[in-house]
Amino acid sequence: MRDILVVSIVAVLALIALRRPTVGVMLWVWLSLMNPHRYAYGFAYDAPLSAVAAIVTFIGLLIAVQKDSPFKGAPVVLFVLFTLWVTLSWRMGLSPASDYLQWNKVIKINVMLLTALILLRTKEHIFLLVWVCALSLALLGAKGGVFTIISGGGYKVWGPPETFIEDNNEFALALVMTIPLLRFLQTQLHSARGRHVLTAIMVLCAVSAIGSHSRGGLLAIIAMALVMWWRGRNKLMSGLVIVVVGVLLVSFMPDNWTERMGTIQTYDEDQSAKGRFSAWWVSWRLAFDYPFGVGFNIARPELFERYSPYPELGTPVAHSIYFQVLGHHGFIGLFLFLGVWVTTWFLAQRLRSDAMQIPEARWCGDLAAMCQVSLVGYLVGGAFLSLAYFDLPYYVMAAVVLARHWVHRRAWTTEVDRPRSRWLRIPGVRSSGAHAPVTALRNPQP
Repeated sequence: MRDILVVSIVAVLALIALRRPTVGVMLWVWLSLMNPHRYAYGFAYDAPLSAVAAIVTFIGLLIAVQKDSPFKGAPVVLFVLFTLWVTLSWRMGLSPASDYLQWNKVIKINVMLLTALILLRTKEHIFLLVWVCALSLALLGAKGGVFTIISGGGYKVWGPPETFIEDNNEFALALVMTIPLLRFLQTQLHSARGRHVLTAIMVLCAVSAIGSHSRGGLLAIIAMALVMWWRGRNKLMSGLVIVVVGVLLVSFMPDNWTERMGTIQTYDEDQSAKGRFSAWWVSWRLAFDYPFGVGFNIARPELFERYSPYPELGTPVAHSIYFQVLGHHGFIGLFLFLGVWVTTWFLAQRLRSDAMQIPEARWCGDLAAMCQVSLVGYLVGGAFLSLAYFDLPYYVMAAVVLARHWVHRRAWTTEVDRPRSRWLRIPGVRSSGAHAPVTALRNPQP
């Protein structure tokens, strides 16, 4: 039954995408982030559904009338350079043949991101992208939160099988990044019921992230909460809410969770931590001897025997986006990777400053603020997790770039709202000239 349901949804949306390629983009994002087919148990599990979404999107792209250049800002330029360098690094690596599948996966994601930047241009498109990104993971997070509550937090919460976020640690970070996106969407809703529903989903996502028993996820959610508190206007009230919710969540968890989180302070005695230090050291030394990197896999016995201070630990994974990229693609790859996020941050900062002066574009400032919070979670939690090629942060970057371009071309003066049935309206999108009440956390920086 699940197989038929998933395939039917994909088939219907794929047909629509032939005429409306933006639907194909959203179909790809949904399949890529939520991976609904991985929760089926029959023919849909391994069906090439993402390939179908990509093909119909490209066909629609060829006949689409409205297209834009994808190069809408410095983050996109650096992203393309990073993609080209990754390809060169793969070809110059130790084993291009064995690394092909990983390179192919990364390239597909990056090409579809550029396709999204070509096709998405309106306010509705940007909102739809954020909704699809947020709900694709939030629904899984809500399910994990309910499971954590029912089980008393005694079991780990896992992500979709055979995906970037299958592991409990990676899944926790993905949920942490999703919470600020839900917060943005919440501030744009008129409906009190809708806002309450999103509040419940955000709480369940936080419970699920805590219930994953991930130390990196815990650090990411603390960093995210601190930034949201700092950006808030009412620091006393928001601080009390964060502390109370945090205390309730922690007190709810069992003793084995508390003991695991306590190992953060005794990392030097943890074999897992030693394994990470070993992988980090190998990545650092490899970057000097292999300027182009070694490709997508440094977990080779011969490399750890030569470079690791703990060769007896085998070939552990780096569990760090920074050392992952450094070992795979060298210093130049790391420089380009960091450049994407630094330029995205400053572009969002400028967007916040500019949009707050324009009533019709204030939603862009709210979006930029929450995208920054989402990136804080990624950059902090990613220091301890291997998610350098995960889709979600790149879609956050795309949302910032698209919103900045929307403001730059003063799109509210040219976009004409058409009457839509209530089934076709995108929540949060209002008629021209209207804007959401400015409830997002806001404290413009120079």
